[in-house]
Amino acid sequence: MSTWILLRGLTREQAHWGDFPDLLRQALPPDTSILTPDLPGNGTLWQSRSPSTVQGMVDHSRQALRDAGHLPPYHVLAMSLGAMVTVDWATRHPEELSVAILISTSLRPFSPFWQRLRPHQYGRILHLLSSHPTDLAWEQAIMAMTTCHPANPQATVARWVAARRSHPVSVGNAWRQLMAAARYRAPAKPPAVPMLLLNGQGDQLVHPDCSQALAQAWQLPLITHPTAGHDLPLDAGPWVVSQVQAWLAQRPQ
Repeated sequence: MSTWILLRGLTREQAHWGDFPDLLRQALPPDTSILTPDLPGNGTLWQSRSPSTVQGMVDHSRQALRDAGHLPPYHVLAMSLGAMVTVDWATRHPEELSVAILISTSLRPFSPFWQRLRPHQYGRILHLLSSHPTDLAWEQAIMAMTTCHPANPQATVARWVAARRSHPVSVGNAWRQLMAAARYRAPAKPPAVPMLLLNGQGDQLVHPDCSQALAQAWQLPLITHPTAGHDLPLDAGPWVVSQVQAWLAQRPQ
């Protein structure tokens, strides 16, 4: 039996995966376990204080999984900030990860800050953090920044609003997560864990060149969806699953 860990990004939680875990589960062996743990400060852990470092997020996640009886090795699929967590995890504890699929990520020192967060989003993000928008306005703005062609966008935003009201992420936790992501610096050499990179050419939050730079620096396979945005599992969930399936099938057993 294999255990898959799905990790979300900045201020996002397990509810934001939508039906993607079910899509992935259908494509994997029936004895596969799929877990969607939240990072501290998000989702079910919304009342916890977010660590101010990516390393702190890794330490928490490892301990929480062990405390719940889920022992390594793990397969990890992660996006954005979750992908940074995965890289640090793979760097410090490579024996705990079997494979890692990194979605829509960006890492220092391989990409400059204006690619890691695209300049035309600066004003929108500052407005969100300073203007106290309604829950609906907040989630509509997030969807506009992170997707290009989501299925059932109105229903998805409604679910996001419900999640936000149930598990409100504090401004302090949002800033700590943002600072952790901004400060994290990946190693020059790739971790000793097999990795696949996926991204969308339509990403309006993180420049697609960030994944390309990482692929070149670490000599990793990169597959790019021609139209999807930052939230690749939402814009193109079946495509993500098919790429994961194909990559796993090519790997030595």
